[in-house]
Order: sequence, then structure tokens, then C-alpha cells
Amino acid sequence: MKEYEDLLVDLIERDDRYIVMTAENRALIRNLPTIIGAKFIDTGITEQTMIGMASGLALQGRIPICHALAAFLTMRAFEFIRTDIGIGNLNVKLSGFIPGVLSDANGPTHQAIEDISIMKGIPHMHVFAPADAQDMMEMLPSIWTSAHPSYVRTITRQSTYVHSKYEYGKAEVISQGTDATILVYGFLFDEAYKSSLELREKGYSVGLVNMRSLKPIDESLLLEIVAYQKPIIIIEDHFQTGGLYSIVAEVLLKNKLTADVHSISFGDAWFKPALLTDVLDHQKMNAFHLTQTIIKILSKNSSHA
Repeated sequence: MKEYEDLLVDLIERDDRYIVMTAENRALIRNLPTIIGAKFIDTGITEQTMIGMASGLALQGRIPICHALAAFLTMRAFEFIRTDIGIGNLNVKLSGFIPGVLSDANGPTHQAIEDISIMKGIPHMHVFAPADAQDMMEMLPSIWTSAHPSYVRTITRQSTYVHSKYEYGKAEVISQGTDATILVYGFLFDEAYKSSLELREKGYSVGLVNMRSLKPIDESLLLEIVAYQKPIIIIEDHFQTGGLYSIVAEVLLKNKLTADVHSISFGDAWFKPALLTDVLDHQKMNAFHLTQTIIKILSKNSSHA
């Protein structure tokens, strides 16, 4: 991805501390070795080794940006991330490729649908899930130049929506609605966006928020949405436990509040591998099925009874 590579090259040229690392996952950075030379390190299919090396480099004042498949980065190297990066609060940036439903044709061993849960559970670790490639490019400069270790659900998919500038830790309000508010992040943003447009055509006033930052979470915005006393619909390609649904529950409990919250997620089961369009259809996560599900939820609301 040229824009991604250009951003890294610019970062390295401006700040000598940055190092690009990969565990033999070069999808986004295949042209960089010849451009940045010794600042590119490929450890091979050894995610644990990469994290150990990155931690050592961070202790010496470097800022490593590590690339690997999301499932293997967050699970195979979890202890190293927790112990070396988390406990040490080291400024290492993690880029998880093919997260969530984007591992469409792969079985459970390759499905990173608990990555948000385990990464946000590490003290000091910040967690981000851009909606699409353009959203990611808006977010990365402030993520990479922050002083915090971070995990990013990397995404190269394009979307029809043009995103606003990113403010660190803040969500992106796409639209506001009087009937319900949809909270979504990552690849499913585009499906949720299309669904929100379909719902408006059908006469429903539904708000949509891109929860691009999951830790830190935009708590003030969540509290504003809860104050509307309208259904909140959370859409995520993640297990229900530990993802945005759990984050919202924690915010509600912390503030001694209740809300009418609905979850559209993988529940507690891995998804059946297939082509992406078939996965979305089977899991009822494409725009058509999301619209039908949300209408059923709203039909129980007094305004559309």
C-alpha cells in the first residue's frame, strides 16, 4: 500500500528513532527494504522474537512499528506483549493485519475476533480500529507519534465515506438520530453506513458513530448518547465478550447508568470460513441483514410501535 509506505518513509526521515519490523508479513511494506535499508527488520515467522527484539530496541530509545497477521500477533506473542511491552510501558506500535471478518476464508486458528479484548486488557496498551484505509491514514500519524504502546487493526479496504480528521481518543460522529444510534468500528463500518442510509430511506432516524478509538474510549460521547434514552446498537466483528459491547457496559457501570443496548457480533462462536460476501451474508452482517435486524429492534420502541 503506497500511502502506508510513504507515511512510514516520511516518519523515518523526520525521526531517526523509528524502526519498521515484520514477522514475514510484508503485504503493506514490501517496497520498504530497498528504501529504508537497515531500518527494516524481518524476523521471519517468529512473532514472539519480533516482540522481544522490538522491546529491546524500545529500551534503547527506538520506536518499532511491528507488522504481523492479527491472530498470530495478538495470541502467539501475547505473553511477550504483556510482559515486555505492557509491564515496561514501552513505546512499541503493533499493526495487526487481516483482523476480524477480514480473515474470511480462514478457520478459527486464523480468526482474530478476540484481539480487541486481549489487547485492551494490557495496561498502558491503546487500541484502535479504523473503518477503512482512508480512516487509517487519518489516524496513524497521531498514533505513531504518541508516547503510548498501541495496537491497530490494520485495514486496506476502501470505503465510499470520506472521514473527518482524527482527534486522539475521539470517535467520529457520522450522523445523529432520534430513534437509535449505531456504534461500529473497523470493516463493518461500511456495511453499517449503508444500512443507516437504507434505514433513513425507510423513515427511521438512526445515528451512526465510528468508534475508531477503543482504548482510550470516547466516554464523554458515549454518555451523551446514553442520555438520549434511545436504543444503542453495537456492531462488531468480534466476540460479544471483551469488545465494544463490554467496553460500553463498563462505562455504564462506572457511571451508574443503564441503557437499551443491543449487540450484533459473533456472540461466543467463531464464524464459518467462506468468501467475505458469503461470511457477511451467513452472519447477517451485511447492510441488508443489518437493516432488517435494526428494524426489528426499533419495532419494539414506542416511536415505531
